[in-house]
Amino acid sequence: MKRLGFLLLVTAVATAFTAVPAGEVDFAANFENATLRLDYVFCGDATHQDVYFQQACRTEEWAGRRHHLAEPLLRGNGQVIVRSAADGKVLYVNSFSTLFQEWQCTPEAEQVQRAFENCFQIPFPREKVEVEIRLYDTRGEVCGSMRHGIDPADILIRRRSDNGYPRRTLQRGGDLSEAIDIVIVSDGYAEQDYVKFFADAERARAALMGHKPFSDYAGRFSIRAVFAPSLQSGVSVPHDGNWLETSLDSHFDTFYTTRYLTTSAMQKVYDAIGTVPFEHVIVLVNTPVYGGGGIFNNVTIMGSDHPTFKEVLVHEFGHAFGGLADEYFYAGDESEQYPLDIEPWEPNISTLVDFVKKWQDMLPAGLAVPTPVDELEKQDVRKIWKTLSPEQKSSLNLKVGVYEGAGYRTKGIYRPVQECRMRMNECEEFCPVCSRAIVRMIDYYTR
Repeated sequence: MKRLGFLLLVTAVATAFTAVPAGEVDFAANFENATLRLDYVFCGDATHQDVYFQQACRTEEWAGRRHHLAEPLLRGNGQVIVRSAADGKVLYVNSFSTLFQEWQCTPEAEQVQRAFENCFQIPFPREKVEVEIRLYDTRGEVCGSMRHGIDPADILIRRRSDNGYPRRTLQRGGDLSEAIDIVIVSDGYAEQDYVKFFADAERARAALMGHKPFSDYAGRFSIRAVFAPSLQSGVSVPHDGNWLETSLDSHFDTFYTTRYLTTSAMQKVYDAIGTVPFEHVIVLVNTPVYGGGGIFNNVTIMGSDHPTFKEVLVHEFGHAFGGLADEYFYAGDESEQYPLDIEPWEPNISTLVDFVKKWQDMLPAGLAVPTPVDELEKQDVRKIWKTLSPEQKSSLNLKVGVYEGAGYRTKGIYRPVQECRMRMNECEEFCPVCSRAIVRMIDYYTR
């Protein structure tokens, strides 16, 4: 401990002599190199929501950003805001989305109240702070919030110790203070699946880091894997009556959607990760069945062995890391998730209400808005994608415009290109707008 204390002192002294840009929060002056995990319960129904604080835990080392501390890049569907208790100054903000907020848009939420776990990490404060959890509705208005104090000297802040689960570093992109830190944690891998999990985790790392634009910035990512053994091998499939005892309680049929694979046991996820430093979580589920999900600044969850594993993982990580929206829609199955008189916060869809903040600067001069689709796009492109020439694919994937149909609606919401990884798995690449959004997020964390 003496050695650690010396290193922290050296870091603080070195930072004190480094100029902090005007308006920027000084990390070393306000926070320790440690993490404060805050556990909450979100509960309610379709029309109201409440937030309850449950517990606080401490782990050593902080893997998050040390700059842009009070400047969220995207609004998200909620935010955690940390203020100085002494003068009210905002010291840290992070945005997020949650499974609870997705559930509020389901028919079930019209009939019953439910509760969902959520866990958030903030840098460990040196002095007393006030933490606010703020939830936004589909119109971007605050619809629920709660505030509570945190005293860093509180004896009931639980200090977490190593849980003993095996872990490996799959890729190192620099110090914790520099790299974007991803952790891959297992679910549905029994003791005998130990070797398989780490092989699958490496496949996940290769899938992400081999895909543009992540491949161009691979040196800025560190990726670790944690093996949390389950009592049984596989995953729960409720529509088959098959419930298993797994470490993180993942299951299909979320919100009664067959292929929607999630877990709502976020405390189990964080407990399994333990003291491993991270910013982004990928839960890797041991199943060959198609399914997964990605929730912004919350979790990416993926089945390990479906033939489309790589494509779906990249798509879902686009949600969880880049804050990207789905660009697909189904005629006759319209969603009210995005009101047409409000500009969505996601960077790759638009209602044109405030389009100047989206990809207007990337449009060719004189382009028609809405932009007519190619004759090719009037077909079921998904079925013929593999037969298209590189030139045809490029036309659909790279020709930026304002194409109607996105965000689960056929009318009134627009996407940047005709086909993108955020629209269908068959498309090999992100479009230029999604790629720019991801690069901006990478820079936000690392520059």
